[in-house]
Amino acid sequence: MGGINDIKKEQNKVGSHKNIWHGVGRQRIEIPRSVLKSRIQNNALLRQMYICGLGYYPRATHHYTYRKKGLPENFLFYCVDGHGFYTIGDKRYEVGPGQCFILPQNVEHAYGSSENDPWTIYWLHFGGSLLPNFNALPVIQKHFKPNPVRSSNEMISLFSKIYKTLELGYSIDNLLFANMCLSHYITLFIYNQKHFVASPSEKIDCIDSAILFMQEHINENITLNELSHRYNYSPSRFSSLFKQRTGYAPIDYFIQMKMQKASQHLGITDKSVKDIALSMGFDDPYYFSKRFTKVMGMSPTKYRSVTRD
Repeated sequence: MGGINDIKKEQNKVGSHKNIWHGVGRQRIEIPRSVLKSRIQNNALLRQMYICGLGYYPRATHHYTYRKKGLPENFLFYCVDGHGFYTIGDKRYEVGPGQCFILPQNVEHAYGSSENDPWTIYWLHFGGSLLPNFNALPVIQKHFKPNPVRSSNEMISLFSKIYKTLELGYSIDNLLFANMCLSHYITLFIYNQKHFVASPSEKIDCIDSAILFMQEHINENITLNELSHRYNYSPSRFSSLFKQRTGYAPIDYFIQMKMQKASQHLGITDKSVKDIALSMGFDDPYYFSKRFTKVMGMSPTKYRSVTRD
């Protein structure tokens, strides 16, 4: 009888109370502040990025939360069904199935489900000393707006592993496992496309396309003018876009890819340095060695001897 009464109480309490949603099927874990302070924030391995709480809200009727000053942590939301909305400052966004978004720390926000078609969401609340650096990344700022994600069993499976581990208590092993899973869980959303093999018909942006083009032509020489013309940009604009995404100028990035490939040849073949240089598009072995040393931190000959010891 107790179980039935509990369900009836929960049904009568459906909705948000003190920024916590109550409803049938709710799953929710919040790490106690005492645990965060004593076992995580004092741990050099964990304090940089750590889970504060996570949950699953199915058909979250009357779900609504507003925080004037936001929170000192981030929220990652993944909507799998239904619809909802959120605001960051004075900007409002609509959210539907197969979309995710991040609410950044210390920013006024609100979020809630649609009255007519309440959302089903997975959410994860995470903090850490590196959060300001994390939120400064362009790929993270892109996710302050709703982003479509391709569904993967791994997303739900990893969420479940984290949740079930934390249900077993806050031993150091459980905390380490859950928080070591955190970075991978986040990449499933912010680098969603990298977890799938792109189909031939799938459109990818010009920077990713340019990197694939470099890989396919790793044995050749490519100029900045050739790349920029290929994607209908001026050389300066293309270079700026490429550097914004990767942190490197296009040709410097291409040289690094060449040296990575060359290091593989040095490690697993008996080809001469001259032959490897030629295969990477370098007519001058001396110049190749100079570039290899700058990228890899040692000469090709030294690299070969080290990797074969």
